[in-house]
Amino acid sequence: MARTSRRGLLAAALGGAAALALPAPGARAASTLTNGGFENGLTGWSGYGTTAAAFTEAGGHGGSTRLSHWATSAYKVETYQYLTGLADGPYTLTAWARSSGGQNAAYIALKSGSAEQRTDLPPTPNGGWIRLVTSVRVTGGACTVRLYSDAHAGEWANFDDITFAPGSTGLSVKGGDVSTLAKNEAHGATYRYADGTSGDALAILKSAGMNYARLKVWVNPADGYNNKAKVLATAARAKARGMKLLVDFHYSDSWADPGKQNKPAAWASHGYSQLTKDVYDHTYDVLNALKAQGTTADMVQIGNELNAGMLWPEGSTDNWAQLAGLLTSGARAAKAVSSGTRVALHLAEGGDNAGTRWWFDQAVSRGVPFDVIALSYYGYWHGPLNELQANLDDAAARYGKPVLVAETAYAHTLANGDGLENNLARTDQLAAGYPATPAGQAANLRDVMNVVEAVPGGRGLGVVYWEPAWTAVDGSGWDPADPSSGNAWENQALFGYDRQLLPAARWFGHR
Repeated sequence: MARTSRRGLLAAALGGAAALALPAPGARAASTLTNGGFENGLTGWSGYGTTAAAFTEAGGHGGSTRLSHWATSAYKVETYQYLTGLADGPYTLTAWARSSGGQNAAYIALKSGSAEQRTDLPPTPNGGWIRLVTSVRVTGGACTVRLYSDAHAGEWANFDDITFAPGSTGLSVKGGDVSTLAKNEAHGATYRYADGTSGDALAILKSAGMNYARLKVWVNPADGYNNKAKVLATAARAKARGMKLLVDFHYSDSWADPGKQNKPAAWASHGYSQLTKDVYDHTYDVLNALKAQGTTADMVQIGNELNAGMLWPEGSTDNWAQLAGLLTSGARAAKAVSSGTRVALHLAEGGDNAGTRWWFDQAVSRGVPFDVIALSYYGYWHGPLNELQANLDDAAARYGKPVLVAETAYAHTLANGDGLENNLARTDQLAAGYPATPAGQAANLRDVMNVVEAVPGGRGLGVVYWEPAWTAVDGSGWDPADPSSGNAWENQALFGYDRQLLPAARWFGHR
């Protein structure tokens, strides 16, 4: 149901709330959407179902008034406009919305003939408004704008600032970081399609719609994984499946993130000048080897979660001139191999607008070249979705670059699959409105994609799910130097503890 609700082309065969039929369009048909801000009450809008549950009230997003769906008993209601006289082609509906969550269904939609596209309302327990978009190809010159709720008693949805204009939306990057897949498989991991059939993990994810594989590169890791040779092998597998490739350089022998950016052992005694050459040579070597085997990188990250810099201490943000030099060296190496490879700079804390502005202002002021702004966003660590949206919108506009959520994930259970406690292990850690269930995981990924898709100007590139195939198997732990280390992430993989593909993976099939 979730996948169908997003991808459209819905038929009357759908049951329950989804099958609520529109009445025949009447005298209110018009060629333009009117009263999208509800400042004139419901003028221009029609209703169907429990119409008393749809009303305007104070507290709008842009103006003084909003549309609300709410009732003291269960209800199904639709507020709609029927538009005619349109030129055939793609159109986009944009709406600001917020929601209690918990409804059987709550969405905005465009319907033309038998084609329909919907975007579900995310839960917004903090009361923040979120911009949503959906698009459909109009045929026959007519289209219906739909604002819909199928809710239990007391559940609510707000809508405001509705616009309808030519154009289409979608995401070009629907990826997964499969860096640990080779190690997992070497230690006995197996994978199954949603119907229980066994298969290759990359083939399973590709069949669900995953079109980008992200692979991290370590210089000389203790376990021999995530190095040049292993990256080349997995890249070949991904490209053979028709996927594009995002290469994530950590410039370390192990994990690099805001809390640790340690030099690889081979570079430990090197100063800034030599490190600049190291970064260039290592980046060029790996990317040129990928190109030579026919698997040229489509995108590359020069560093991973660089909030505090890289290659400490020389490349710390305490010395931005040197950090800029290291980043520039990596970017130039990437472009020297392939001018078409997009260079991304990647930060953690996707909801932190002040931190994002500070970091990229520093990079831009020093002329660091880049093509993409990449952010990690984990809703249980990085704030509510409206803060992610505000940061993505601002970064795309401020720097004139496309934005990518390069890492996100969510739990499908709080049960532990091995001996190491999970990073997301308790109910008090969960993002509000998203239970740790397969459905909650799917809704979380869906809503992150919704937010990226809605970045103005088509600058929302897409979303990369972090380690969808890192399931719990003995020997495939987090520490490359400790074979007995466990996995703190298996409850956020997109394969369940039965090794079967989970419903969230269907969102790789996003329009």
